[in-house]
Amino acid sequence: MTTHVEPAGGDSPVVREFPEGLPIGDTWVEAPATEDVRFPYDGTLVARAPVGDTGLARRAVDAAVAVRERVGRLPSHTRRAALLATHEAVASRRADFERLLVLETGKPLVDCRVEVERTLLTLLTAAEEVARLHGETVPLDLLPSGEGLLGFWTRKPIGVVVGIAGFNYPLLLAAHKIAPSLAAGCPVIAKPAPQTPLATLWLVHLLREALRSAGAPQAAVQLVTGGPEVGAALTADRRIGAVSFTGSAAVGHQIARDAAPTKVLLELGSNAALVVAADADLDAAADAVVRGGYYASGQACISVQRVIVVDAVRKEFVARLTERVAQVVVGDPRDPATRVSALIDKRSTERVCAWLEAAVDAGASLAAGGGVTDGVIEPAVLLDVDRGLAVWDEEVFGPVVAVRSVPDLETAFDLVNDSRYGLHASVYTSALDTAFAALDRLEVGGVVVNEVPGFRSDVMPYGGVKDSGAGREGPRFAIEELTVTRMAVIRPTTTKP
Repeated sequence: MTTHVEPAGGDSPVVREFPEGLPIGDTWVEAPATEDVRFPYDGTLVARAPVGDTGLARRAVDAAVAVRERVGRLPSHTRRAALLATHEAVASRRADFERLLVLETGKPLVDCRVEVERTLLTLLTAAEEVARLHGETVPLDLLPSGEGLLGFWTRKPIGVVVGIAGFNYPLLLAAHKIAPSLAAGCPVIAKPAPQTPLATLWLVHLLREALRSAGAPQAAVQLVTGGPEVGAALTADRRIGAVSFTGSAAVGHQIARDAAPTKVLLELGSNAALVVAADADLDAAADAVVRGGYYASGQACISVQRVIVVDAVRKEFVARLTERVAQVVVGDPRDPATRVSALIDKRSTERVCAWLEAAVDAGASLAAGGGVTDGVIEPAVLLDVDRGLAVWDEEVFGPVVAVRSVPDLETAFDLVNDSRYGLHASVYTSALDTAFAALDRLEVGGVVVNEVPGFRSDVMPYGGVKDSGAGREGPRFAIEELTVTRMAVIRPTTTKP
């Protein structure tokens, strides 16, 4: 039996590969229920996805614990081969993965293409990092008592990993959890967002097939779907070595409380800021706000949300920005020209619209967009948004950009930092001293100069500070997070003849 994806909106089916049910242990098991996955743009049925429960969550943990030692001892070449084979399998199905992502997330095709490309890079980089997973020797004779001793340390798998991903980039975020776990020698249990399980199920199927071909246990990679109760059953289990979560700050904080004292890696929300200095290239800055504010229909944790402009260039910058926003193509996400489409569900659309209305009622002006056409929010630009409003203080997760002006860069940097979030921020400037001042002053996990804060390289340490989370992603850095150092001290003995 296979899961079929329906031809939403007249498209041909894209997936007929992975078995029905859920991949638990070394087999696929029947799920107790199913749930419709619908195309967010028009509500068309995409597929009926399996829905797990707490019993299956515990069963998955049992299976992961049972193979923990075996997975931890898998040779480097086996782990590397499985990841490389999965990379090849995904690459050969690239177009189908892209179309499936469009259907289950509603994101524009251009963004889904980027997601698949980044997923491939994540798999490949994780495979390469297997060869770099090692320790080093240390000089113990820095003290006289250490003379004659040999000291070194190695890295060992942290244990079973639970990886919980958000709905906005389901394939990529799952790869960020699964690939480093497998590279580190950790069994991993993935839990996708309830709205978007299909691409992740397919990825896990391909990984398990690669593991089987390499002679490794398929239970090294499992997947359980379901609601918060399933997540709680996974994260609160004391047999778990680490939990990696991408999602909202509120949920992340709850997971950290439930999982304590288990190690928790959190990639949470943000209200990313972009600063426009008086000496900035205003055309480039305006392009960046449009490119960085509305990709994935604004449903990205590092999309541009707060734009802080020095007074001297405010008028000219706003004119260039609104001119560009008017040219953004809105509509069907299957159209390669579309840049903004429907949000994940009606509730999200209603929330963003309510936040926009509240901002205007409080005195902000709507310089562009903000209306709703065929269920899609037109990309919005708000001017003069006060602190204390949700569209400034919280994470909008929609196609909304809020602009404020300040007298100077010092005030701009203070305003960036005046937030409970601290994921990424950027500054547009032609002055090197301003760039270094931003690197020094901004309280965020990443500072980007003359690019969008949403520029994210999967080979860099990615993560935030404050309420934007703890820990770092990117294969190299996630592998370090998912291993523990083991110190060794040896005093060689002298054997008498």
